[in-house]
Amino acid sequence: MHKNFFILFFTFFAIAFLPSNSFGQRKAKEQTKTQLKTEPKLVVGIVVDQMRYDYLTRFWNHYGDGGFKRLVNEGFNCKNNHFNYAPTSTGPGHASVYTGTTPAVHGIIGNNWYDKTAEEDVYCAGDSAYNSVGTTSEAGQMSPHRMTVTTITDELRLHTQMRGKTIAVALKDRGAVLPGGHTANAAYWFSHGAWVTSSFYMDKLPSWVEKFNSEKSFDTYKKPWKTLKNSNDYVESGLDYNTYEGLFKGEKSPVFPHDLPKLWDENGKYEMLKATPFGNSMTADFAIAALEAEQLGADAITDFLAVSFSSTDYVGHKFGVNSKEVQDTYMRLDEDLERLFKELDRKVGKGEYTVFLTADHAAIDVPAYLKDQRIPADYVGWDAMKADFSQFLEFNYGTTDIVKDFSNEQYFLDHKIIENLDLSVQEVQETIAKEVLTYKGIDRVYTAYQMWQNNYTHGIPYILQNGYNQKRSGDVLVVLSPGTISYPETGSTHGSPQIYDTHVPLLFYGAGIKQGSTVEKTEIDDIAPTVASLLGIAFPSGATGSPIAKVLE
Repeated sequence: MHKNFFILFFTFFAIAFLPSNSFGQRKAKEQTKTQLKTEPKLVVGIVVDQMRYDYLTRFWNHYGDGGFKRLVNEGFNCKNNHFNYAPTSTGPGHASVYTGTTPAVHGIIGNNWYDKTAEEDVYCAGDSAYNSVGTTSEAGQMSPHRMTVTTITDELRLHTQMRGKTIAVALKDRGAVLPGGHTANAAYWFSHGAWVTSSFYMDKLPSWVEKFNSEKSFDTYKKPWKTLKNSNDYVESGLDYNTYEGLFKGEKSPVFPHDLPKLWDENGKYEMLKATPFGNSMTADFAIAALEAEQLGADAITDFLAVSFSSTDYVGHKFGVNSKEVQDTYMRLDEDLERLFKELDRKVGKGEYTVFLTADHAAIDVPAYLKDQRIPADYVGWDAMKADFSQFLEFNYGTTDIVKDFSNEQYFLDHKIIENLDLSVQEVQETIAKEVLTYKGIDRVYTAYQMWQNNYTHGIPYILQNGYNQKRSGDVLVVLSPGTISYPETGSTHGSPQIYDTHVPLLFYGAGIKQGSTVEKTEIDDIAPTVASLLGIAFPSGATGSPIAKVLE
C-alpha cells in the first residue's frame, strides 16, 4: 500500500512540476495564440487623393475626435513620409502603395503614357479585352494588366488560398483597380450615377450593388454645397473670393454656397459630385455597404478593404491648396472617416482590424498666389517651347520626327531614325537635354543613358530613377523649376519630384500597431512590406521597400 502511495505521489509530482511533451505542446499553442492576436480580421487601406501632410496639422482644430485625430492619437504617425519617385500622380501612387515598389519595377509610369511598342498612348488601367459591367459605356473596360508585379492584396489572397476577400472602392477606376491587384474579388468605381465594374472581376453586379444603385442614395447629395461651419472660422485658408480658384460651369464667382441643383445639368450631373465633398461621402456609404454585404472581417481569415477617397483631388485641382473649399472638404472627410470607423467597430470589432491611411501624391500651392506673396513660382507652356524646339530639331537632324512623343515630361525618341542618321542614341539624348535645359522654367534634365548607367541614392535624380522603367519610360527626362507648373492659372496640381508633391501622411492604427510617431524618413514603398510583416505573409513580388519596425508591436 505504501509502495503504491509513493508511486502515485511521484507520478503526480512529475506531471505537475516537471516539463513534458504535452506541457510543451500546450505552451506552444498558447504562444501561437498570443502571436495570432495581432493578426487582424480585416485590413483597411485608405488612400486620400492629393492629401498633403500639412492638411493634418493645418485643419487639426476643426477635426472631431473620431476621424483623423483617432488615427493620430491612438495609432502611429509617420510625419516624414515621402514618395520616392516621379511622376507623383494617381495611377503610380496607388500602384506603389500596394506593390511596395516604384514605377521602375511595377510599370505604372503615369496615369497615361506613350507605349513605345504599340506606338500609342495608353491608360494605366484601360483594357479593351474586358467589358463594362453595370453600365453601357466604356467606363468599365478596365483591368490591372499593366501592373507587372503583385500587390499586398494579391499576397493576402494567395496566403489564405483565396479564402480571404479583397474589395476595392473608389470614385476613380484606377483608384480601385490598382489597389485591388490581380486577384481582387471585386473593384468598383463611380460612373455617371452608378457604381460599376469590369468583366475582369465578374459578369454581373452583385444584388447588393444593384440595390445600392437602384435606390440612388447619392441623390441626397444633390444639394447646395455650404460650409460645414461658419466660413469666417476657416482662418486656416485664404479668402473665399479670390482669383486663384476655378469655377463650376455656370458660376460667376468661386464662392460658397455652390448651388449644385442649379449647376447640375451644365456640369455633368452626377459627375459633378466628384468635385465636391459629397463624392467622398458617397464613397464612404458604398464602402460601408460593401463591409456589410460581403461580410468583411466576419471570420478569422483576414480580408482586405481598399478605399480611395478621390474627391479631395478633384476639389484641389479646381480650387487650390489654400481654398476654403479644400478645408471644408477635409473637415467633411473627417466626419466620413468617423462614420466608417464606427461601422468597423460595430461590425468587425474595435481592436480586431488594422487601418493605414496615406495619399497617392500631394500638391503645389497655386503658383499665381505664391507669386503674389513674392515666392518664386511660375507657369510654363510646352506649346510655347514647341517652335524653338522644332527649329532646333530641324537644324540639327533635318527632321522633327526624331521625337516621337512627349508625355509625363519625358521625350520619346525614334531610335530607328537615329540609327538611319548614323548617330548614337546617347549622343542625341545629351544634345536634346542640353537644348531643353536652356528653356524658361526648366530646372534640370536627365537622359535615359544616365538612368541606365548610374545608381543614384538621394535627391532629384534618385526620385527620377525610381520612376524610370527601362521598357516604358522615355529618353529625356525634364524637371521643372521649383514652384513651376504647366497648368492653368487657377487650382493646384502635382506630378513633380519636388517636396511639395512628395510629402504625404502615413498613419497606422489598430491591431498590431503601436501608439506613437516618428520623424525619421519613411517612403511610400515601405507600406506594403509593413503590412506584410504585420500579417506574416510574403512581400509583394517586386517589393523594394522595408517594413517600418517602429510601427509594429
